[in-house]
Amino acid sequence: MHPAIIAALRGYDAARFRGDLVAGLTVGFVALPLALAFGIASGVSPQAGIITAIVGALLVSLLGGSRTQIAGPTGAFVVIVSGIVAKHGTTGLMMVTMMAGAILLVLGATGLGSAIKFIPRPIVIGFTNGIALLIVSTQIKDFFGFRFSEHSSEFFVRMQAIARHVGTFDAVTASLAVGSLLLAFGIPRVFPRVPGAVAALVAATVAVWILHLHVETVGSRFGSIAASLPPIGLPHFDPNLILPLLPSAFTVALLAAVESLLSAVVADSLTGDRHDSNVELIATGIANVVVPIFGGIPVTGAIARTATNIRSGARTPISGIVHSATLLLIVAIAAPLAADVPLAALAAILVVVAYNMGEWREIATIVRLDNAARSVWFVTFFLTVVADLTLAVGIGMSLAALLYIYRISQTTTVSLITPEDLEDGKAHVLTDKQVPSYVNIVRIHGPFLFGTTDALLERTADLSTYAPIVVLRLRNMTAIDATGLAALEALRLRLERSGRTLLLCGARDQPARLLHRANFVRAIGAQNILPNVGAALERAREVHDSFDGLGAEFARDAIANGL
Repeated sequence: MHPAIIAALRGYDAARFRGDLVAGLTVGFVALPLALAFGIASGVSPQAGIITAIVGALLVSLLGGSRTQIAGPTGAFVVIVSGIVAKHGTTGLMMVTMMAGAILLVLGATGLGSAIKFIPRPIVIGFTNGIALLIVSTQIKDFFGFRFSEHSSEFFVRMQAIARHVGTFDAVTASLAVGSLLLAFGIPRVFPRVPGAVAALVAATVAVWILHLHVETVGSRFGSIAASLPPIGLPHFDPNLILPLLPSAFTVALLAAVESLLSAVVADSLTGDRHDSNVELIATGIANVVVPIFGGIPVTGAIARTATNIRSGARTPISGIVHSATLLLIVAIAAPLAADVPLAALAAILVVVAYNMGEWREIATIVRLDNAARSVWFVTFFLTVVADLTLAVGIGMSLAALLYIYRISQTTTVSLITPEDLEDGKAHVLTDKQVPSYVNIVRIHGPFLFGTTDALLERTADLSTYAPIVVLRLRNMTAIDATGLAALEALRLRLERSGRTLLLCGARDQPARLLHRANFVRAIGAQNILPNVGAALERAREVHDSFDGLGAEFARDAIANGL
């Protein structure tokens, strides 16, 4: 196990450095408003968010297993961090962060990081939806300018407080927030290279200056931001808090692991690279142990910032180092200006973050599945909102385990072979079939449920070795769940982006029902889901012939046009 930067620096040249430099500068500016917003929403200072983005990203880039991962504070931690601060103060938060870091180190060093794949997709979507809703609920006060001092980490208590103080609504603050929201959403759609959060932050701050708006700002609530990193010092460690804080530490570690590895997978899909999960977890663990020494909050891989980093030209971890240096330079030069940033703009930015992280489209897919999947999602979502993440994930995993046992039990059948079965089986046999060179056949054997889907990703990691048409043979796939469906959809998209065609054949009863319920058939095309491998090979010939026809037509057009 070695950090990705070691291999990335072999043959490093000026062209790669230019790409990393531009990407690092870009994502550094993108990270600034998010770091401020996450710090404030977490119940700590805005400077704590910036410190986390600087130190955490630097350590993960230097020590991590992904070439292009950008780490820092994220929305996933906002709710749990604010709850810890409310109950145990910053001392409890620092202890939880360092304990979570130690747990991540153990997971990475022992190879147990792979256990993260055993979290089913309905649970991931459930607590992601719940966290997004909670983030929005924490920003209502600053978004509409409500005036009250009550603070609670409980959703319904917070909503009751807002309802009691609706009369304190401030039209100027709300207008500024709505304008910031429209900019944060709209600017990237008109100018894709301009970060919406940066545009909203700058425009709102300039509006406050020019129009002399009387709205609450970072400075009015927190005072000025220091133009340097705080002094290094070990936080106070209270042994009496270890056991009470242990569940929260496990939750933070779980969230950090899930989000870091999801972000690394997204990075791999965009670059074609392969990250080392255990090295990534070790780096994230080290970052979470070190960051509290500087007064920071929990660190994990940030999906949006990682994607921005890659799209801006990043190819190695040097871009993450440049990102940290950019943030540090901004703090050193422009820290006093941050005091004038209106909290309404930061609230709008967090609403956008919650919308983007919520994966709301996934709800429709899960709702179309069976009652068991819907129940796991709803229980996780409901408990995330009304209770806490620790309870939500624990009960959700228990339900998922029971669901797993149930589905495995359903895959065992006892039947009498009839002459009709023998006749039907001939169409599925491969031994008498001629597989042309433009076709590859991939077989899934056994239940394709959460915890087993990585096998498909590993087998299809390098699509450049595959033929133009890939047939996925499902004859021996006995069961599938939401995580398996997501893996099939990811494969379809990867093949489509590489110019290849995916065909499915031989799906049994339970997988076939879920494929139709999840609208997978509509995505891949009903004509590309076949009853057996014989029909799939016939369909492959049709697709190949149509490709040849298109090629010939293109050649005729090119000759006619003198190309």
